[in-house]
Amino acid sequence: MQTGRRGWRIWWVGALIACASAPHPASTPGPDAPAGGEPTAAALRTDLMVFAADSFRGRETGTPDERRAARFLVARLTALGLQPAGDSGFCQRVPLVRQTLGPRTSLVVTSGRGATAHVGPVELVPLLDLGGGVPPPRQHADADLVFAGYGTDAELARVTVRDHAVVIVNGAPTGASAADRARLESDAAINDRIQRVLSRQPAAIILLLVGASAAVYPELRSELGRALTIADTPGAGSPDSADAGPPESERPVPMLLIGTPRAGSPLLPAGWPGDARPQPLIGRRFTGHVAPGRESLTSCNIVAVVPGHDPRLRASYVAFGAHYDHIGIQPAEHGDSVANGADDDGSGSVALLALARAFASGPPLRRSVLLVWHVGEEKGLLGSAWFTDHPTVPIDSIVAQVNADMIGRNGADSLYVVGPGAAPHGQSRALGAVVDSVNGALATPFILDRQWDTPTHPEQIYYRSDHYNYARKGIPVVFFTSGLHVDYHRVTDSPDRIDYDKLTHVVGLLRALGTALANRDTRPR
Repeated sequence: MQTGRRGWRIWWVGALIACASAPHPASTPGPDAPAGGEPTAAALRTDLMVFAADSFRGRETGTPDERRAARFLVARLTALGLQPAGDSGFCQRVPLVRQTLGPRTSLVVTSGRGATAHVGPVELVPLLDLGGGVPPPRQHADADLVFAGYGTDAELARVTVRDHAVVIVNGAPTGASAADRARLESDAAINDRIQRVLSRQPAAIILLLVGASAAVYPELRSELGRALTIADTPGAGSPDSADAGPPESERPVPMLLIGTPRAGSPLLPAGWPGDARPQPLIGRRFTGHVAPGRESLTSCNIVAVVPGHDPRLRASYVAFGAHYDHIGIQPAEHGDSVANGADDDGSGSVALLALARAFASGPPLRRSVLLVWHVGEEKGLLGSAWFTDHPTVPIDSIVAQVNADMIGRNGADSLYVVGPGAAPHGQSRALGAVVDSVNGALATPFILDRQWDTPTHPEQIYYRSDHYNYARKGIPVVFFTSGLHVDYHRVTDSPDRIDYDKLTHVVGLLRALGTALANRDTRPR
């Protein structure tokens, strides 16, 4: 599942402003796969122990580890005899761009005495892309520095902000209560401060993080070399396009830079932290030039079909989705740096393999079943965005999309359902009724929790996995998840922590739902 409000993703700023050497995987079904394809806990465990092993190094998009995971899935699907449905066998190529800071990037503070201090990209990191269709921040700034304390309205009113490079500390003043300090040093306070300054038309905003929000900075520095976007413009990724993008005159957002404060920094008053008064930093000028570098690469969605048998319905599809990427190598915890992603979304990925096996070997269905293992979910739902914009089957032939992301934890009998209530215009309500009917007919029905099934829930779960891109095309969607847990996006999300009996139970529900949808005369509308 994509990182939410507690983790770092640059998209929150955009939303605000817009208000191969490794052991070769087995090429046959696991030894515990039963005849007839009936899903079992042992078969799911066999697949997941390989798919979420350390040798796959966290399956980060744009790395050889992602390609290793893709080969594993293709080998399984080939052995099962499924029909490829990508644009290159089982692979649907997804063109991506990795954006980094080019060597001509320069962030400098000069003083009236002619001294020059380079403050980036070590002390400061610029934001390159705000996402969400928002124009990127400006790449150039040349302005006098002012220090605006903690960025309150009163502090901003005491300095000249317009056409200046404004420095703000995302923190709390001396003497603040514990509750106020927690609030003012939080991730959420970053949004508030940037919004407060933007309306005053600065040349640049420099936000220095302290307290709990300081953890954002190393994540952002790491993200600079790992962030990916879809290469949807001609020439993206070529050396000549390194400075591509709208001209400065069409970028309403000033240069945005994030950093951490240090005593003696030219970005701060000489007496900081003792002196945190708003004040002009007399004689100091900030000059910034951001030169993005771009590298093109190709990833793959893995797409397969189990054909239906009804001449009238087999050209329509019940789609199942999971994402096979995760977050790769992370800061070590107790000597372990591989974020295995066993639950996120290894559990959904092997569940789709089990469904592929079951549908391929079970009774023929009237409609076809479309299975898509999306890439780049953790980078911003990239694979599902590409698939729904460039589908390998007609997009209006998909009657419903069932998404499985993190389905192997948190109790044996509970499951969250998202989509029937959250999707716009009631487009998924009928699908929700089918879910209830199918679940009620199970020998042991799940307790279905709908507290996240709203677009206004604080966790924003509806927007955080691949079903969302299908919903925006008007397709009825339902998202199943067993929910967040303490190992979410940590190296401790390992295969030994999965409840394989529960995972088997979820696969049973998915299979029953797919069968019901595939054999219905009508679409769930």
